[in-house]
Amino acid sequence: MTKRGLEQLVENASGTFTARFGRRPKWIAAAPGRVNLIGEHIDYNDGFVLPMAIERYCVVAADAKPTNDGTAAVFSVATNDEVTVSLASPRPHEKRGHWSNYFAGVVSGFLERDVRLTSFDAVVESSVPVGGGISSSAAFEVATATLIESMTGTTLDLATKALLCQKAEHKFAGVPCGIMDQFASTMCQADHLMLLDCRSQQIEQIPFIDPNITVLIINSNVKHELSGGEYAERRSKCESAAKKLGVKSLRDVSLEQLMGAQPRLEAVEFRRARHAVTEIARIMTAATAIKAGEWSKVGQLMYASHESLRDDFEVSCDELDSLVEIAGEIGPAGGVIGSRMTGGGFGGCTVSLVETSLANKVADSIVAGYEKKTGVEPTVITTRPARGAHIV
Repeated sequence: MTKRGLEQLVENASGTFTARFGRRPKWIAAAPGRVNLIGEHIDYNDGFVLPMAIERYCVVAADAKPTNDGTAAVFSVATNDEVTVSLASPRPHEKRGHWSNYFAGVVSGFLERDVRLTSFDAVVESSVPVGGGISSSAAFEVATATLIESMTGTTLDLATKALLCQKAEHKFAGVPCGIMDQFASTMCQADHLMLLDCRSQQIEQIPFIDPNITVLIINSNVKHELSGGEYAERRSKCESAAKKLGVKSLRDVSLEQLMGAQPRLEAVEFRRARHAVTEIARIMTAATAIKAGEWSKVGQLMYASHESLRDDFEVSCDELDSLVEIAGEIGPAGGVIGSRMTGGGFGGCTVSLVETSLANKVADSIVAGYEKKTGVEPTVITTRPARGAHIV
């Protein structure tokens, strides 16, 4: 999404607000989705991740109500649905998984910090695809928190705001997410990747200013329904491996130590741990390579990451594998530098680095190849690293 794209989104939200509530909004906040370039299933192993904000945003437009009735009326353009949220004692929606839970959870987080809100109306509009693994929920949470900051004159430090939003997702949406999504939506900067240490919560902004490199996100538009417990199982195996190795987390294990300890681990524990240990090393190597402009090395690391997620962590699927294989067949000669699955897995998106001048041609080729192979039409997003949350 170009700057004009965000401006259009803001204009649409403002117009919807005026049509629905009969006045112009006073505050408009925007927060982006994110894509993780490398570092999957690493946050709960105390490792590093390397996300960036994408040029797709959630926008929340609001104005104080004429009368203070102690509630917020919130309208979602995407679902054509309005909810009323108590500003004194917000509760999760009676319908499990309802979109308003993200909003109510953020309101609750501010109340816990003794920030009191007066009644307001709001409209939510987003260009972040839902269900693609690029953090539509975090974008909504962070946009809401940024809005409330502006409305109340409250300024939270960025880490506090991100953690407030993470807690909202845990408590109100029931999703035990890590910290990456909210940190990325809050803290990412335009033309930068964010290297986040998930243990210390320290970040380093890494310039991504080469105009000849573009990020291509392709949504497989499949999400496999699983029997349940897949993520918990993988986290459990990582934790049990760390315990057997006598360390707090797999962040503290070298590949040599892991190989030496293989006889003490179950076969599945070893594979899960090998992914975590090698992925953490890949992230740090990738960050160094990006700083040096060594894009071919970054591409190799992305392919290696995908193979590890596919074989050792077993969170890929045929559709994601097909997208990465097609990208690999196009290769550097056709403008593809590297490709991998991104997000939790079992569907969702791939992320690729491509030559800017060939980005459209690459996207067309991958779409055609994927449709031919699977019969599913994917969705394409090309993006540069975008700006994090802000008041418009």
